[in-house]
Amino acid sequence: MLPENKPGARPGMVATVAGWSTRHRTAAIAGWLALVVLALLAGAPAGGEGAHAVDPGEAGRAQQRVDAQRSGDSIRENVLIRGRNAGRFADDPELTSTTRDLVAEMRRTPHAVSEVGSPLGAHGAHWISRDGRSGLVTFEVRGPDEQFEDHYATAERAVTAVQKRHPGVRLLQAGDSSLSDAVNDGIKGDLKHAETTSLPLTLLILLAVFGSLIAAGIPLLVAATTVAATFGLLQLIGKWVPFNSAASAIVLLIGMAVGIDYSLFYLRRVREERAAGHDVREALRITAATSGHAVVASGLTVMICMLGLLFTGVDVFKGLTAGTVLVVGLAVLGSVTVLPALLAALGDRVDSARVPWLGKRMTVPKESRFWGGVARAVVRRPLAAGLSMAVVLVLMAVPALGLRLQDAAVTASLPPGASAAVDAAREMQRAFPGAATAARVVIDRTDGMPVDGPPARKALDALHRRAAHSQGALHEPITALPVGNTMVIRVPLGGAVTDPDADRALATLRDHALPATFGTVPGVRYAVTGKTAVPHDFARQVNSRTPLVLGFILALAFLLLAVTFRSWTLPLASILLNLLSIGAAYGVLVWVFQDGNLESALGFTSYGGVVSWLPLFMFIVLFGLSMDYHIFILSRIKERWLGGATPRDAVVSGIAASAGVVSSAALIMTGVFLVFLTLSAIEYKMLGLGMALAVLLDATVVRGVLLPAAMVLLGERAWRNGPAAPRTRRRRGPREARQAPSSN
Repeated sequence: MLPENKPGARPGMVATVAGWSTRHRTAAIAGWLALVVLALLAGAPAGGEGAHAVDPGEAGRAQQRVDAQRSGDSIRENVLIRGRNAGRFADDPELTSTTRDLVAEMRRTPHAVSEVGSPLGAHGAHWISRDGRSGLVTFEVRGPDEQFEDHYATAERAVTAVQKRHPGVRLLQAGDSSLSDAVNDGIKGDLKHAETTSLPLTLLILLAVFGSLIAAGIPLLVAATTVAATFGLLQLIGKWVPFNSAASAIVLLIGMAVGIDYSLFYLRRVREERAAGHDVREALRITAATSGHAVVASGLTVMICMLGLLFTGVDVFKGLTAGTVLVVGLAVLGSVTVLPALLAALGDRVDSARVPWLGKRMTVPKESRFWGGVARAVVRRPLAAGLSMAVVLVLMAVPALGLRLQDAAVTASLPPGASAAVDAAREMQRAFPGAATAARVVIDRTDGMPVDGPPARKALDALHRRAAHSQGALHEPITALPVGNTMVIRVPLGGAVTDPDADRALATLRDHALPATFGTVPGVRYAVTGKTAVPHDFARQVNSRTPLVLGFILALAFLLLAVTFRSWTLPLASILLNLLSIGAAYGVLVWVFQDGNLESALGFTSYGGVVSWLPLFMFIVLFGLSMDYHIFILSRIKERWLGGATPRDAVVSGIAASAGVVSSAALIMTGVFLVFLTLSAIEYKMLGLGMALAVLLDATVVRGVLLPAAMVLLGERAWRNGPAAPRTRRRRGPREARQAPSSN
């Protein structure tokens, strides 16, 4: 529960820790810096490979069987050969000459390349497109792992050399390694862009909020050191918990957002207490007992909500959960240790280095006249105001009823021109559907017999015949390669890798083609993985566990709020309000990205779906983050009510005192999220728009209109029906109530 701020009251744990930091500020600051340095040093020697995530379902089992082989994996590259004109491949001597040259070039480097397939080899028709205008050359890049990069570079040089000798022909390369590199390079570039853009933007917003360079720099310093320490520790933790580069961008985003928000609320409250006439030490004591406690409650809510991701049973979420819990926990720790120590050391100098024309006005804390006016208008007609805004949010959420979960294929994730390999894969997809992103069927035997013996070869021939009569679900070229004691068969699938047509093609392969071929061979087992199977199995796993995750989050959020505010009705109202804002964000997400609106403005091309993991992830993170604002505003309202104000007066005064700083915090968080709209991958654009919009709606429409309307309609019932009865209040007059100290 939120503590009452009485001079003679026994301080809570948060106030005790913050009080010690205030009295021993040198030790607190040095301890924080030592923690950051130790975290960075702990991660420095943790080189080498980290823990590998295992994909869920059949796709994960297939990849595990290949990974168990000491001979390495099958890494295939493809080169599309196309003329500058629209002639047929077989009738164009330049195309056949180029193909012959490329095949010869590849075979001159047997140490680097093997298993070369082309229109000139056996069953060459399989390597010619259906329209007869393009050819395909496929090859395996050999290992071992320590020599793979050199072998891949050798193959690339061969393609480049042939292209120079045949300028009238287009050679376009895409495959396992080139597409993987394109995705990784895109993530690294996006992460760097997010870092270099979000920090200056955040500093500008903080300068506008505080009007002082020193005051603006403190939240940024705390957040930056928090993120640095987190990534240092994640380097160490990553040896046991899988953590990928995509999760890094999300941890950075959340770390900067909560780190700055917590410092912002704390610093603003100190300013208010100083303006009320308290000295620095007393102002910090009151702040620790109020805003400090609210920071801890908010941080715990975010961390507990993030733990809900573990119920999905998906490996990649383990690292994301660890990173998010760690960065939020460190942000909370910094807010109650090094932050009060810095403020105690600076004293009134925290407002030095003021921004001209802005500094004096912004360094004097005051209630928000705008939000106070909005609150007064709402409490006069709470039912009409609340109902009208609720209807608006419900209407915004309507498009979410048509939500279609579908991961973006690599050809849909990055925009045209962002990667040569991705652009090549798009053209390859049109000529040879599924060739660059083929399904991988892993065959092994349970009876110890050779995996590539006559029965398996006979089954492979039957699979070719099945593909020819699959009505476009399965395509050629189908290739097979022994990998240790397994055999990896590549089967190009119809559809656009992750769309419904591709899922139907995957079902055809798994449920019909393979049981009718390899399923008839005694002692043989098979499993399918690949760029269609992995997201398909991932989405199925996440969707099956979503009710459990949502139930966990809603139940825990209810209990935390009930204990914090000693009320049963407030948690119910809070959960409903959060669902409204999240639902509205879902609706806009569908309208923009799934339905293809604002494509040119936001720089993306719709593929007709929303990334499968995003709605659940957004729900978890937003539910946790929205509690920040909720707890801070409600704590101010409750303090005024405990001070003797009527429910209506407490709502107006609490909103006026807290909504301004909440809006500033939301502006910072929204600015950080909107940076992701400038990144290249469509997944990040979805994440940025969805999170930014939900935070903005939560801090304005929900907390400025719906929350005060709900509080007035609840009246005294908001505080009188919790797990423990509220303490006796002393009635004050209206003027006395207005002067009661705030709680944030």
